[in-house]
Amino acid sequence: MTTPRAFISFDYDNNSKEKILFSGQIRNSRTPFDIEDWSSKEQIFQSEWEREIRDKINRCNLLIVLVGTQTHRAKGVLKEISFAKNQNVPIFGIYIDNASQYSTLPEGLLSCKTISWDWDKIAQKISECMQEGKNG
Repeated sequence: MTTPRAFISFDYDNNSKEKILFSGQIRNSRTPFDIEDWSSKEQIFQSEWEREIRDKINRCNLLIVLVGTQTHRAKGVLKEISFAKNQNVPIFGIYIDNASQYSTLPEGLLSCKTISWDWDKIAQKISECMQEGKNG
């Protein structure tokens, strides 16, 4: 089996630190998957951003949403979830930043597909996504 490639969706304004920490821990985990840092480093037109992000998500096996307490309001995250759904890319969420099962989830992300930040649970969700996904 190929190493899964994940697109990480997160609230840039509120959870950049958690995304950096998550990305760093991947290298030390036993969970086999790759991520790319595709965060936009510069201002670009909305239509160009949408085209680029849609293309990047399409090249991935799954989309992981880092769910903080304000993520449900992050327009970029909402678009990324929509792009993944439209391209049949499996999605799951991970609670971060004091978010929990009682937090409001971004539209399109199911509570049954959102888990705590636990590497064994993350590995299980990645395996499930690879079985259900278009690229699995």
